[in-house]
Amino acid sequence: MLLKQIENDYATYSIDDGIVYIIYKEGISLDLNAAVKVVEDRLAFQNDKFYPVLCDIHGVKEVDKSARDYLAVEGSLLITSVAFIVKPPVSSWLSEFYLLTSKPPVPTKAFTELLEAKKFLNKFKDNTRS
Repeated sequence: MLLKQIENDYATYSIDDGIVYIIYKEGISLDLNAAVKVVEDRLAFQNDKFYPVLCDIHGVKEVDKSARDYLAVEGSLLITSVAFIVKPPVSSWLSEFYLLTSKPPVPTKAFTELLEAKKFLNKFKDNTRS
């Protein structure tokens, strides 16, 4: 059951079956200001509850270093785990680079298949805290 949905200039956010879905818009580039907005909106949307997060990043063109650093630290607040949905080659490369250089503090993996990503995230639903 879809609980609610919001949207900003960068992504659409929804919650379904205990997972937050963030679907980034096609062709966007993320700089620090964009990353701050994405995280602010997600935190407000989650209403102080922890969730696993599925990020569909296949439409993202680029993410600069300051945005990657911010997302790795501040972007991990109220998150139990992250699954990236990627589409080779660009978003796949972006996620690999992010995982190697930013070392996010929560379990994070990249997937090309939605069902595999959801299986991974479902392992972390019990870790949700309010």
